[in-house]
Amino acid sequence: MTRPARDRTLLAGVVFVVLLAQTLLYPGISDLVAALGATTQLDASMWFLVAEFAAFVAFVGVWGAASDAAGRRVPFIAAGAVGGAVGYGALALAPAVTDLSFEAVLVVRALQGAATIGAFSLAMTMLMDLSGGHGKNMGAAGIAIGAGTATGAPLGGQLTEVDPLAPLYVASGLLLAAGLLVALVDDRAVARDGGLAEALSNLTATPTLSVPYAFGFIDRLTAGFFALVGTLYFRSTFGLDAGAAGLMLALFFAPFALLQYPFGALSDRYGRRLPIVAGSACYGVVVIAVGRAPTVALAGAGMVLVGVLGALMSPATMALVTDLAPERDRGTAMGGFNLFGSLGFLAGFLLGGTVADAYGFGTAFLVVGSLEILLAAVTLPVLLRLDIERTGTFGGTEEA
Repeated sequence: MTRPARDRTLLAGVVFVVLLAQTLLYPGISDLVAALGATTQLDASMWFLVAEFAAFVAFVGVWGAASDAAGRRVPFIAAGAVGGAVGYGALALAPAVTDLSFEAVLVVRALQGAATIGAFSLAMTMLMDLSGGHGKNMGAAGIAIGAGTATGAPLGGQLTEVDPLAPLYVASGLLLAAGLLVALVDDRAVARDGGLAEALSNLTATPTLSVPYAFGFIDRLTAGFFALVGTLYFRSTFGLDAGAAGLMLALFFAPFALLQYPFGALSDRYGRRLPIVAGSACYGVVVIAVGRAPTVALAGAGMVLVGVLGALMSPATMALVTDLAPERDRGTAMGGFNLFGSLGFLAGFLLGGTVADAYGFGTAFLVVGSLEILLAAVTLPVLLRLDIERTGTFGGTEEA
């Protein structure tokens, strides 16, 4: 195996582990927050997830700036992973060794998120900076993200059945392993990993990036919505336990993981417009349908379709970022895309949790699905005017 191929595998492994650790918590989130001292279900679950993603948004630029200033990536990825492991471990041990209020638990959760985003964001940046072809590097990232989320949901549900705190212990061990794994990677510090100010500057210089950024935001919003509201909806409406709820999430995450690479190659061949717009419009309709499903079987079928449509859109949207950004700015452009994605997750938790709490699950599904459809309708004229060519971004012919 060549050195770039080896490093690609190792960095994809870090991305996989971070996403696996993160999604372990989702299926049993209501049981977890109860074990950590929460007295409400939906509201406490929402703020527990919001605390992490708010830290993601606040600290992604800090990690990038620190890495740029030092001219190194690997030590910062290792520090983020180990810091995240300590944070998960502290949350797991808190009920046994301290009497923390739930508000204090949220502070620890935010610190864990502030550390974890360093490992994830800088590993993604190093993947983008590797030689051997952007297609292979982003293909590896997409597979790692999809596989991590697909594995985490069902595994997390089963762990919750054993002990609501078990996902935290496993997540801590996984991030510690990621910190050791990245030490084997050759350090490369080329592209800047920008925060919010740099992402907005990027948008000013290349306004057309607003299209993939907007889709990245709304698509992650729906993912955050399913992680919180979807889980509680399945459990309360159909009487599922945490293990079964994890399997329901896996019905989305599995096709989302497995189909990213082939659908990315499809967008190289036939263009980005159709997968993004058609996929997004259909995605919104299916999201609404899941919230109206009368049986768990129909809801499960809807989740599979949501996963397929998500896989259709996601690689085409990431590839569009690369199509539109000047080559020297691709690192910052993708950093901005990931930042807006984190904002989308945050909005999904807040919007979904607030609407579901006030008006019920059906209304929450309707609002989120309608937003996806509306975005597809508004951006269609803009997409049709974009001067983009089919490229080898995914599945190209670059050498390893």
